Amino acid sequence: MTQNTDNMLFIVLVSCVATIGGFLFGFDSGVINGTVDGLSAAFNSDSMGTGFNVASMLLGCAVGAFTAGRLADKYGRKSLLIVASVLFIVSAWGSGIATSSLEFIVYRILGGLAVGAASVMTPAYISEIAPARLRGRLSSIQQVAIITGLFCAFVSNYFLADIAGASTAKFWLDFEAWRWMFWIELVPAVLFFVLLMLIPESPRYLVLNKKDQQAGQVLTRLYGISGEQKLAEIQSSLAGDRHEPKLSDLVDKATGKVRKIMWIGIGLATLQQLVGINVVFYYGAVLWQAVGFSEGDALLINVISGAVSIAACVITMYLIDKVGRKPFLMIGSIGMAVTLSTMVFAFLNAGVDASGDLDMGKFGTLALIAANAYVFFFNLSWGPIMWVMLGEMFPNQIRGSGLAVAGLAQWVTNFIITMTFPILLAGVGLAGAYGLYSVCAIISIFFVAKFVYETKGKELEEMQG
Repeated sequence: MTQNTDNMLFIVLVSCVATIGGFLFGFDSGVINGTVDGLSAAFNSDSMGTGFNVASMLLGCAVGAFTAGRLADKYGRKSLLIVASVLFIVSAWGSGIATSSLEFIVYRILGGLAVGAASVMTPAYISEIAPARLRGRLSSIQQVAIITGLFCAFVSNYFLADIAGASTAKFWLDFEAWRWMFWIELVPAVLFFVLLMLIPESPRYLVLNKKDQQAGQVLTRLYGISGEQKLAEIQSSLAGDRHEPKLSDLVDKATGKVRKIMWIGIGLATLQQLVGINVVFYYGAVLWQAVGFSEGDALLINVISGAVSIAACVITMYLIDKVGRKPFLMIGSIGMAVTLSTMVFAFLNAGVDASGDLDMGKFGTLALIAANAYVFFFNLSWGPIMWVMLGEMFPNQIRGSGLAVAGLAQWVTNFIITMTFPILLAGVGLAGAYGLYSVCAIISIFFVAKFVYETKGKELEEMQG
């Protein structure tokens, strides 16, 4: 094995360890999907209360994403990922053992802190250790990991509910199946904690904090003899600006206005959520039960959607460094606009049965195909590309702060969309809710065309804000 091959294998392995954080991000986000009935029964909550139980994690996500970027600039990317792994462990155990809605919400918020931190730190860490020619591919593994986590959550939820008879039925050790859905997460969470001890700190963080000797050692391990050249490039990009990063750096000192790159980052982060993807992830079982499917069938549909998502992400992972970021975003925006509009058409043409539920009739198949096509287009584009771009688009000096603000915007929007879906479902129905998401998908087409620029093949030291 040549030195170059050895170095590349090391980079890939380190990236894979970091993306376990993405897997836990996905699992922790998706596991709630199969527990909604159990939460409602255990805590006797109404639709508003159930919505908050589901969305409460997102409050932690917003705080975690916002604080992680700044804390990572001070204490290191790896250190923050270790803290996140501990929070994942505590949240997984506590969410399953909770005996009240308040107790459950506290543990879910702790999990949210972990998800928020992992959501911004994993792509940042990978982008800072990966060579430019492979950065998109390695960073997009994050989305593959997220969707794989979602998929595994859907699969485990399905089998646990199937074996127990229902998510609310008693399972092993006389605990309900929905509680075991949370405890399954302990396995990858503990593995993440252990493996993080074996990977190096980000070399760009080390240079930013004047630890050049350590940075040189890490870069040599990552790039071989060219590590010395890379160290010089990073030092040059930070020359004269090696201050402690702070949020005020996001303002252009020459104009006194927020940097344009920051607005683009916020736009990418918010639009990724405004198209409504997490309604499918968090409320998939509720959605399909609302149109006439049984709980078992609804959970199985979630599994199918998860498999479709993984396939889309794998395609992007192999092509992103050849095709680029912007073309994928444009394809995804157009695809989502068409498929969401098709879902709205199907819901508008549905009837109502005697119990007041939607009767999709011949439009049921159309809605199901359109929903999975929508999931495919999202995970082909905005799912992985948004995280890749946020991890690489900001200059070295403001990467932590930029990720903090963009991450906060992403998770606040996620919370709003998740919290309002049950209200929209009760008020304007599925057609009204998905009509809103389709309008946002159309807006995203124009946003990509006008504001997003290509970052394919650029070194992080070339990024301008």
